[in-house]
Amino acid sequence: MSEWKAKRFWENATTVAECEGYGIQLDGRAVHTPARARLIVPTLPLAQEIAAEWDAQGEKIDPDSMPFTKAANAAIDKVAIQKAEVADLLAAYGDSDLLCYRADGPDGLVARQNDAWDPLLDWAADVLGARLHTRTGVVHVPQDSDVILRLSEQVHALSNFELAAFHDLVSLSGSLVLAFAILHGLRPAEELWKTSRIDEIWQIEQWGEDAEANELEKVKCQSFMNAERFYALLARKT
Repeated sequence: MSEWKAKRFWENATTVAECEGYGIQLDGRAVHTPARARLIVPTLPLAQEIAAEWDAQGEKIDPDSMPFTKAANAAIDKVAIQKAEVADLLAAYGDSDLLCYRADGPDGLVARQNDAWDPLLDWAADVLGARLHTRTGVVHVPQDSDVILRLSEQVHALSNFELAAFHDLVSLSGSLVLAFAILHGLRPAEELWKTSRIDEIWQIEQWGEDAEANELEKVKCQSFMNAERFYALLARKT
């Protein structure tokens, strides 16, 4: 049985200034989140992107084609009601950050990880005030608690909407440091995504591509790019 999808019922999606930010309207009627809260976002550029998603819908609504709407819904319906828990969950990645766990061989992979990941850890030490140490293998070795606390404070300082984007950046890459690098504009998102996929790229080079894994990789990459774009739109006020 095919999945039921709601049909388009509006002609035009527009933005409207609200006391709390900017809302989206469909033929003059306010858009709400799945939990029935008003869909109001902090910046006009983000509201315009969301309105464009609604305008781009065909006869049937496809939620998967509306990443900015989904992220805004998550910020309002999920993050806002449990912000501390979400921030704690993401901050915990610092204690097992992808960039800290290195292969013990082959030499080519070890060198590739060191060349790509060491500069990011150095950047985190200088900019975030958090020196994380590397380990060989996959067995968890805790980081210094003071370092994790400093990272946690910076995660908790993010707004609800920023945390919604940050959640995807961290969970998709497996790295708190890499996600912070995105927020600070250290490097292009495409480059940092590839930096998080060093192990996977190495395996492809050795054994070839797997069609199913390749399709999943494309989906994850696009979701990462969407999260970076969502965060960038939060920084643009007009």
